[in-house]
Amino acid sequence: MGLVDGASGPLAREREEAERRKQVEEQAVPAVSITKAKILEEVKAKEADQKPVLSLVVVGHVDAGKSTLMGRVLHELGETSDKEIFNYQRQSEKIGKGSFAYAWTFDAMEEERERGVTIDVAIDSFETTRRRFTLIDAPGHRDFIPNMISGAAQADAAVLVVDGSNGGFEKGFEGGGQTREHAVLVRSLGVQQLIVAVNKLDTVGWSQKRFEAIRESLQPFLTQTGFNPAKVAYVPVSAMSGENLTRRTSEVLESWFEGRSLVEELDSLDVPQRALEAPLRIPVSNVFKGQSATASGLAISGRIESGIVQVGEKLAALPGDETGVVRALEVEGELVPYALAGSNVTVYLSAIEANQLSVGSVLCPPSQPVPVASSFLAQIIVFEPQYPITAGYAVELFHHSRDIPATIVALEALLDKTTGQVTRSNPRMLTKNTSARIRVQLRQAASAGRTSGIPLEPFSVNKSMGRVLFRRGGETVAAGIVLEVLQ
Repeated sequence: MGLVDGASGPLAREREEAERRKQVEEQAVPAVSITKAKILEEVKAKEADQKPVLSLVVVGHVDAGKSTLMGRVLHELGETSDKEIFNYQRQSEKIGKGSFAYAWTFDAMEEERERGVTIDVAIDSFETTRRRFTLIDAPGHRDFIPNMISGAAQADAAVLVVDGSNGGFEKGFEGGGQTREHAVLVRSLGVQQLIVAVNKLDTVGWSQKRFEAIRESLQPFLTQTGFNPAKVAYVPVSAMSGENLTRRTSEVLESWFEGRSLVEELDSLDVPQRALEAPLRIPVSNVFKGQSATASGLAISGRIESGIVQVGEKLAALPGDETGVVRALEVEGELVPYALAGSNVTVYLSAIEANQLSVGSVLCPPSQPVPVASSFLAQIIVFEPQYPITAGYAVELFHHSRDIPATIVALEALLDKTTGQVTRSNPRMLTKNTSARIRVQLRQAASAGRTSGIPLEPFSVNKSMGRVLFRRGGETVAAGIVLEVLQ
C-alpha cells in the first residue's frame, strides 16, 4: 500500500521549505534602480573615455600553436608575469612537454596538459593600446568541434592560426585538417573580421615565398567562404620566439614584410555596432554554482547578444515557463550594476532552480520572450557533405551553445547564391556549394516537463539569434539563417 502525502507530510514540508527559501532569496535581491534610458545615457557618456571591448576567438587546426601563440601574447602584454611563465615551464618540463609552457596559460585541465591539446573553451581578457579583448581559446581537435562552435558563437572577430612549417599548413588545410572547417564555422556564426596568423614561419627561415604560397592558397577559399578580402589580414609570426607578436626583431622578416604585428592588427579591428536597444537575449553557455570572491549561488555564463541586463531584473529562462531574478552581475571578474550587448557576463540568479536552466537556454524579459520553435524555415549554404542532402536528412542542429537532433524535412527551393532568387522549386537533392530554402523539424521529445523546442528568432529580427549550423557524421554540412519560425 502506497504512502499518501497529507497536508503535513514530508512532501508538503519540502514544498513549504522550497517556497520559504525562494521568498528569502527574493528579499535579498535589490530592486532595479536605474532606467534603461539612463543606462544608455551613461554608456554614451563613457564611450569617449573607455576602450571598446571585443570578443576574440582563436581557431585553427590542432597543433597549429593557438594556445602557445595567445599565451605568449598575454605574456608580451604583461597580462601574465615572468614568474607564472617560469612556473609553467618548470611544470611542463617535468612531464616532458617543455614547449607547452605558454599554452598552459589556457590549458588548465590535467587531460589537456597530458595530451597537449585544448579540449574546453578557455576565456581570458587583455588590453592593447586602443582595445580591450575577451579572448576565447577554442579547441582545434576534430573531437571537440562542438566546444569550438560554442566559443566561436560568442566572437566579434577571429584569429585563424595556421602552421607555416614545411608540410604543416598542408596537413591542416588539405588532408582532413580543421583549418577549412574552422574558417567556415566562424564565418557561418557571424564573424566577419579575420586575422590569419602564419605561425612557425621561423622554422623555414622566415621565407617570403612560403608566406605568399600560404596566402595564395587561403585567399580564394576564404573569399568563397564569405569573408571580404578587405577584412582579412595575414601576419607572419612565431609563437615560440615571440617574433612579430608585438614587434619585429628578425632582419630577414624586416627585409620583406612591411605590415603590422599581430597586436597592431588586433588594435585596428572595427568595433561592431551593439544592439543595445533591442530586447535582451543571453544564450547560456554554462550553468554552475558560483563561488567566487564577489558572489555565490546559482550562476550562468554567456554573451549578451542584444539588450541590457541589470541587477534586480526578472528574467525568463526559455525553453520552459520559469523566471528568476538577477542577484548579481559579473563582467571580467568585477561586480557591475548592469551589463550590455557584446559583454561576456556571469549572471547570478535567485528564485529559480538549477534544473530549469541548461546550456542552450536563453534568458530574456518575460514581456519580450524569444519564440520557442520545433520547426522553422531556413536559408542555407551547403558545404561539402559526403552525401547529397535530401528530404528526411538527419542532422545535428547547432544554435549558440545548443546542439539538438533535427531533420531537414523538406527542400523548398534552390536559390541563386548572389541574388537569393528562386531558381528551382522542390529540388530532389542539394549538392555541395548550393544555396537553398529548407524546412527543419526538431527530433527531441519533451522531457522533465519542458517543451522540446529551441529558442530562436528570424535573422531579420535578431541576427545573432537567427544563425543556425548543421553537422552530420562529424562534419559541418551546411549553415544559414532562420527565415521564419513555424511553431
